[in-house]
This record gives sequence, structure tokens and C-alpha cells, in this order.
Amino acid sequence: MRKKRVLRTKRAAKYVGLSKSFLDKKRQTGGGPPFIRLGGRAIGYDVKDLDEWLDQRRSSARDSESD
Repeated sequence: MRKKRVLRTKRAAKYVGLSKSFLDKKRQTGGGPPFIRLGGRAIGYDVKDLDEWLDQRRSSARDSESD
């Protein structure tokens, strides 16, 4: 059984190459990676969820071409 690897917001932001404020905003408005409430104000992100969220945003040059 895999042990969950959970990163706090600052480290999760660095992991995905975005700012902490971006993750904070997306957590409130939606569209960001799934997060875990660790207690109090502490928020965490499972590395597996971050990887899946990034994979869903993968695109190719063809995806950005207009018809």
C-alpha cells in the first residue's frame, strides 16, 4: 500500500511550477488541484493528485492551433 505524500501549499506550488497565491486563489474559486484540509488553516496536496492535475493540462502544439 502506498503511503500518501502530502505537500503543504508553498511546496505544492513549487512542485507544479506555480505561485502559492495561484493555488490559494484556485482553492477558493475552483479549477485547481484537489486539496486536503489538514486541520485549522493547514492545507495539503497529495502528490498523486498534483501529478494527475498536471497531466490533465498537458497539450500539444496542435491543441493551440485554431481551425
